[in-house]
Amino acid sequence: MDLLTQEEYKSIAANLSLPTSAFIDGGYRPAASGKTFETLNPATGEKLADVAACAQDDVDFAVSKAREAFDDGRWSKMHPSDRKDVLIRFAKLMTRNARELAVMEAIDSGKTIFDCETVDIPETIHCIKWHAEAIDKIYDQVSPASDDHIAMVVREPIGVVGLVLPWNFPLLMLAWKIGPALAAGCSVVVKPAEETSLTALRVAELASEAGLPKGVLNIVTGSGPDVGEPIGRHMDIDMVSFTGSTVTGKRFLGYAADSNAKEVVLEMGGKNPCVVLDDAENLDRVAQHIVNGAFWNMGENCSATSRLIVHKDVKSELLDRIEAHARHWNVGDPLDPETRMGALVSKAHFDKVCGYLEKAENVVLGGKTSGGTHVEATVVDVSGNDHPLAQEEIFGPVLSVITVGGFDEAIAVANETEYGLAASIFTANVKRALRGARALRAGTVTVNSFGEGDITTPFGGYKQSGFGGRDNSIFAHDQYTQIKTIWIDLADDDDEAVS
Repeated sequence: MDLLTQEEYKSIAANLSLPTSAFIDGGYRPAASGKTFETLNPATGEKLADVAACAQDDVDFAVSKAREAFDDGRWSKMHPSDRKDVLIRFAKLMTRNARELAVMEAIDSGKTIFDCETVDIPETIHCIKWHAEAIDKIYDQVSPASDDHIAMVVREPIGVVGLVLPWNFPLLMLAWKIGPALAAGCSVVVKPAEETSLTALRVAELASEAGLPKGVLNIVTGSGPDVGEPIGRHMDIDMVSFTGSTVTGKRFLGYAADSNAKEVVLEMGGKNPCVVLDDAENLDRVAQHIVNGAFWNMGENCSATSRLIVHKDVKSELLDRIEAHARHWNVGDPLDPETRMGALVSKAHFDKVCGYLEKAENVVLGGKTSGGTHVEATVVDVSGNDHPLAQEEIFGPVLSVITVGGFDEAIAVANETEYGLAASIFTANVKRALRGARALRAGTVTVNSFGEGDITTPFGGYKQSGFGGRDNSIFAHDQYTQIKTIWIDLADDDDEAVS
């Protein structure tokens, strides 16, 4: 899809019809209390809409409708090929409305229209299509058994699922969760982030138009305490999948323990190391990967390259090349297709990032702010791996640089963190690359590149970055299913009974 001009995007934004009500049981409905909350354009501070501020009553209603839909089998017992057809139609409708979704995402989150048009929306649609196509291609199994028995191992949808989303990739994270959950036959209750609720509501409407039965996909908008916690504690939700901060993710473990011991899958924070060894080839290309990893999506990315662990012999040259590439990452209006870095998601988050900048002792590049929510690409040389900028998740465009003297020290420093989501290593030596990839304690390790894999590879973390399952790939389906053994006795009636 060709990009438009800034003026054309602004015209589309001015004429959008924004959804404002929760989407429950196949239609929009206000909060039971009638309360609303403001959602703002973070780039301008202007109010976009008043969105339904839901609470316990709305969660209860959504869960009851999801349970009704699941139990009567309108989706859970639908033939797999028919479920696939519905989700394919859903993806086609998103494709027809891709530009509307991209503009809505940009004005609600501060993300650049360039990223929304070229990455977020296409990958969202691809995710739905991929999981749709997998529906009638996943086989159950027959285990080894004696001639007198057959043991079938079958997958069944887990039931009613609560999905709690972050604000940094509103549509893409929605797709990462509803793609496999709906493919498995579950009914879902989604809580989008309070800051970025609009596109989830619009997508639910498109899903209904595609033929998804009532009650199968419900979007309940509101705050964490009013909606997220009731989902976590609900006695009739069978499983929760959460993406967000480690602090909040841990709360869902407590909610599950205090309620019905529901299954919990957590994808949480990261402080991801990029190890550059002294034999790394083509430092200009290395710098490009580092800059993209650190500053894409304004650094609001749990798998962002936030720690550069670099050998002392190549540090100076690499930093020069990083500075040269980072200067092309201009800050500006998210609706300008030339802008590479838009606004941080909110004034509150901007203030948090600025608080970390105040702790910086040696700013190599950037550090300036503007407009109340904009932060330029920033590189900080830190005194050691125990510095707050080297240990704490900033979730902004800040790259912390740590100097090391060799391979073993680099790996030790990389692993010296409570997180373990992603990591990367740059070296020309194949053995070093593989040894490093094996030694790095992270769910995804890239070699001589920055990345997260693709839809075919599982995504999730070690340590306090993840718990209970993986997003993406066939492995994502596992968390939304129960495994059942069906043991069949084939012995002749005349055979002696065996207990």
